[in-house]
Amino acid sequence: MYKLDDNFLIEVGLGSLPASEKPEMIRDIYNKLELKVGMRLAEQMTDAQLDEFEGLIDQKNDTASLQWLERNFPDYKQVVSDELEKLKNEVRASAPQILAVFNQQTSPPQAA
Repeated sequence: MYKLDDNFLIEVGLGSLPASEKPEMIRDIYNKLELKVGMRLAEQMTDAQLDEFEGLIDQKNDTASLQWLERNFPDYKQVVSDELEKLKNEVRASAPQILAVFNQQTSPPQAA
């Protein structure tokens, strides 16, 4: 569906991150996306639906969780798409600051 990879990092302005930092950045972005999507979907769920879905999540059954979403929230893919676009814009806006932090960490100290 959506691929968070080096091309994604390039698209949001983080392509020049050190290679060693890219997997962690992708993981962080994925986790943030998952949280945003989950919160948005949870707003639409009844208490019973929320309990049922949380049970599937707790079982770590991704296939059953996705099937449940498709059955109960057929528009969930659009929610993911919308939240991903918002997140891309957030990351793009903060990419210069993120890169500056990594550049400071990897730059050798300058002699006076």
